[in-house]
Amino acid sequence: MRRCNANARSALRDGEAVLLSGANGGFSVHPADPCAVCRTSNVIPANAAPLRLLASYVDAIADMAEPISAEMSGVIAAHLHDLVALSVGPTQDAVAAAEGSLRAARLQGIKRDIAARLLEEADLTVAAIAARHEVSPRYVHKLFERDGTTVTRFVLEQRLDHAYRRLRNPQLSACSISSIAYDVGFGDLSYFNRVFRRRYGATPSDIRQLAQLNSWPG
Repeated sequence: MRRCNANARSALRDGEAVLLSGANGGFSVHPADPCAVCRTSNVIPANAAPLRLLASYVDAIADMAEPISAEMSGVIAAHLHDLVALSVGPTQDAVAAAEGSLRAARLQGIKRDIAARLLEEADLTVAAIAARHEVSPRYVHKLFERDGTTVTRFVLEQRLDHAYRRLRNPQLSACSISSIAYDVGFGDLSYFNRVFRRRYGATPSDIRQLAQLNSWPG
């Protein structure tokens, strides 16, 4: 392996990245490589918006609980390719070509952000979400509309999923249904019961009892 010239080497600052070409014609983005900067001049600054979107998108994909189909893998690969191209050189043509990938990355980043803050911020607003991602509230609404849903519906489904998992958790069997509903962000118990039954086809009590039956031996 060729050793880097210590005098030519530059240290990457926190959050920066470099694009490295591989022997097979592929490429990879490295957040830290001691020899990277002496092999390429394509240092991507930490504050580059495409790089932040790329990192957020990779994190969102890694957090996916469901298996990724072959078709979806192809879509994700195309998105990653576009985001890498934008990170290296955000030309007008690259931005136009990657419009769909930018929307997908922003949507996944926003969904991940909502999921992370959902239980901490009971009054989570679209305006606050948009401000954190440096876009307009209207743009956030448009992203979810293109995905066939709304921000309100996504937040509701996330809260219901949290409640469902807690109701099935034997370690939380002593917690009342009302306390679980309030803990995940529902202020109206009647509304919680109604939307929960609509989503899961059973009442919260039914789900808890079924989980208890399944956990009993024999």
